[in-house]
Amino acid sequence: MDNRQYVGTSLVPEPPAPRRSRRVLRRVLVAALAGGVVTGAALAWPPGERRPHRPAPPPAAGPRAQPRAQALTTVTYAVPAALPGLTALIGREEQRVRAQPQDARAWAVLGSAYVARGRRAGDAADYPRAERALRSSLDVRGTGNTEALDGLTALALARRDFPTAKRYGEQALKAAPKRWSAYPPLIDAYDGLGDYTKARAALDKLMELRTGPAERPAVMARAAAVYRDRGWREDAVAQLTDAAAAARTPAEQAAWLAGLGQLAWERGDLPDALRHCEAALRLDPDQRAAAAGRARTLAALGRTAQALAAYRAAVAAQPDPAVLLELGELYESLGQPGAAEEQYARLRAAVRQSVAGGVDEELLIGRFEADHGDPWDAVERLQREWRRQPGIEVADALGWALHRAGEDQEALGYATAATDEAKGGGVRSAPYSFHRGVIEAELERYGPARRFLEEALRINPYFSPLAVPVAREALRTLGEPPAEEPPES
Repeated sequence: MDNRQYVGTSLVPEPPAPRRSRRVLRRVLVAALAGGVVTGAALAWPPGERRPHRPAPPPAAGPRAQPRAQALTTVTYAVPAALPGLTALIGREEQRVRAQPQDARAWAVLGSAYVARGRRAGDAADYPRAERALRSSLDVRGTGNTEALDGLTALALARRDFPTAKRYGEQALKAAPKRWSAYPPLIDAYDGLGDYTKARAALDKLMELRTGPAERPAVMARAAAVYRDRGWREDAVAQLTDAAAAARTPAEQAAWLAGLGQLAWERGDLPDALRHCEAALRLDPDQRAAAAGRARTLAALGRTAQALAAYRAAVAAQPDPAVLLELGELYESLGQPGAAEEQYARLRAAVRQSVAGGVDEELLIGRFEADHGDPWDAVERLQREWRRQPGIEVADALGWALHRAGEDQEALGYATAATDEAKGGGVRSAPYSFHRGVIEAELERYGPARRFLEEALRINPYFSPLAVPVAREALRTLGEPPAEEPPES
């Protein structure tokens, strides 16, 4: 479903002068969100326009034990592999293409392994290498080269380039429509473009295909992600639980356990989130999502010293900009603006490195600028991003940036797209509900404001160390609802 039909026609308005509203919640909300680190000056982000890109665990199965026919699937399509195994695979395929430069499949395996390692290690420097290898594969054998097309689809997804992922993914599917591995990346591409109808149709086709025991856990994990986006939490948990139980390697099992930890976090179940994240890290210490999940859960549990240590460990080797933003906001909530600004400086450096590898970081930059920098810069970036790939994440971020810039009426359309199931926003997200509640309050729609703020805290009472106190204070300011609230317009 295309969310653009729900947010009016003025997607890129001329920036008006900021409003000076003194409505009931403005002072509470702005002071609470802005109190801490305010950057003030323009930040040295990369340019907004992007250049086009030409329970016991099973035993480990190292890359030498895997047939080459399985290696491409392992490194490309949501079947996680361990970092050491990926590096060993890359070394062997580099030797192979040097010895046999006309081996199109070897080039495709090499490029896909670079993509997988880049995603696992959070190092975008692998992506240009991947692109060169995959294009070399196409140069050698273009017609029907599904391995290279699959790899280019995975590369585009790693770069958050959903239009390109859709193009390559559909080409690969057309060339070989019966391959299960063609569907998961296409589902991700459709989600990123806000086309949830196609994403669900692709999942239905994927679930109809016959897959072997090695591939089945990845299929269940993909189904879990779609169910989560529909708001079907129990179904998502059931699918991921089965995927973790059926996983064939520790790295794969760790990935699905980390996913279960994320689902537990999103519903505010801190003990379950911590249990799954720590189990994942025991299986695979390089599981970055589990490391970040453990850190944010420890912070929510009030184990602050442990949380800070866990965050610092998670961003020590290869900083993830999103995790650095979390850590900076945790420092802000603790009243340590200097430490927060240090993390934001690292975030800016990490974003520049990521963009140099071809990654679209406009969504993350927009989120950062909305709360910690220039809201109008966030609006302009996110409006461009919305025109290019209008997914739910962008709708939520753009709505919040417009609110922070004082444009609440326009912001409400995007916030509605992110939270209204009829408009695509079926996922139950505490931050999305919080954003909509604040915007509704600013528009003096106090009934909906109260409902969405309460929903945010009901979904996950710990969703943000900065925003949760704001939500609670906003509800106190709104007070109890009248005996009979007027119906929503």
